[in-house]
Amino acid sequence: MDFKKDFPMLSTNTIYLDNCATTLKPLSVIDEVSNYYKKYSANAHRGDYDISRIVDDKLLEVRKKTANFINAEKENEIVFTSGATEGLNMVIKGFFKNYLKAKDEVLTTKAEHASLILPWFDVVKKNGATINYIDLTDDLTVTMENVKKAITKNTKVISLAHITNVIGDVRPIKEICKYAHKLGIIVLVDGAQSVPHEKIDVKDMDIDFLTFSAHKMLGPTGVGVLYGKEKYLKQVKPIIEGGGMNAFFDSLGNVEYKELPEKLEAGTQNIAGILGFGKAIDYINELGIENVHKYEVDLKKYMVDKMSKLKNITIYNKNIENGIITFNVEGVFAQDVAAYLNKKGICVRVGNHCAKILSEVLGVKNTCRASIYFYNTKEEVDEFIEALDNDNMLYDAL
Repeated sequence: MDFKKDFPMLSTNTIYLDNCATTLKPLSVIDEVSNYYKKYSANAHRGDYDISRIVDDKLLEVRKKTANFINAEKENEIVFTSGATEGLNMVIKGFFKNYLKAKDEVLTTKAEHASLILPWFDVVKKNGATINYIDLTDDLTVTMENVKKAITKNTKVISLAHITNVIGDVRPIKEICKYAHKLGIIVLVDGAQSVPHEKIDVKDMDIDFLTFSAHKMLGPTGVGVLYGKEKYLKQVKPIIEGGGMNAFFDSLGNVEYKELPEKLEAGTQNIAGILGFGKAIDYINELGIENVHKYEVDLKKYMVDKMSKLKNITIYNKNIENGIITFNVEGVFAQDVAAYLNKKGICVRVGNHCAKILSEVLGVKNTCRASIYFYNTKEEVDEFIEALDNDNMLYDAL
C-alpha cells in the first residue's frame, strides 16, 4: 500500500527509521488539529455556547474511542495527559508514593526508560521503600521464571514496560499480572512501545495501570493517556491542581475534587492534540492493529536477514518479534554511523535511548536503533542496507 498520499513527510525523500521516538502524522490528524483552530477554537467544559459544546462532545468522543481501543471497562478510566512520562509520574508520585511504606519493594528491570525509573528513584528516597531488579536473560529478555525468583514478601508493585525501547523484548504482561495479583501485587505498565504496534486489551491482561503517548501512534505531540482501574485511579492524588479539576474550594483551604477523570486533568488540556489523537486511532483502526503488527514483524525479518549478511554488524535483538532493530557497526562510533546515514537521507536513533542502566547489562553504552512502522517499505530497507554495506563508512561519516 502506498501511504505517500496520506503522509506528507513520506514525500520528502527521507527514509524515516526512528519510529520508536515518534511517528509520522497522516493528513487526517493534521487536518483535525487545524480544524479545531479554524472552526471551533473554544475551551472545554467552560462555555455555555455552541462551539464550546462542540469541543466538549468531540473530547468525549475521543475518550470513548481510546477506551474502546484498549478495551477499558469505563471511559472515566481514561485520563488525558501530556504523554507517557506525565502519566508515569502521576501514578508513581500521586498513588504509590503514599501506598508504599518503608521496606516495601518495587520490582523493575535495568532495561527501563528514564520516564519509568527516575520517578521511582525520587519516591523511594522519601518513603523508605526499595527498588530491586528482575534479572534479564542472556538475550536481555524478561521471563516468568525470573519474575517469580525476584518477588519477595515485601514486593508491592511490579513496574515495567510491555515492550522496551532498546531491545524491544515483549514481556509476558498477562502472565505477570495473573501471578502478581494472587500475591496482592499491583502492576504498572509502560505501554509507549506496545500500544501503537499490537492489540492491547487491559481487561484480558488485567493491567492495573497503563500509560502511553499519542505521538508514537500517529497522533500529535503533547498528548498521552493514563489508564487505571477505577478502584485505583480514584486513589490517585492529583500532582497538579488548578482549574477544571475542583468542584469547590474556599478561603479556609477546604477543597473538593471533581470525579474521574476530571480530577486528574487540571487546567486546559491540549484540546487540538486530543482531537488529532482521535483521528490517529481511527486511522489505526482502519488498518487493523493486528495487520500493523504482522507487517512490522515481517519487515523486520526481511531487514535482519539482509543485515546479517553484512560484515562487521552486531545485531542485539535479532529474534524479537517487532519493528525494533538495535545494532552497532564494528569499529565505528554509533554517532558517526548516524551522521553517515543522515548524509544518505536515512534517520536512525543512536545513544543510550534514555535507558542508561541497560549498559550495565548490555556491555556497551551506545547503540544504533532502526525502528520501523507500517509505512516503511522493503525498498527503504534495501537503501538502508546498501548504505551500511560500505567499507568507507567511517571516512564518509567524517
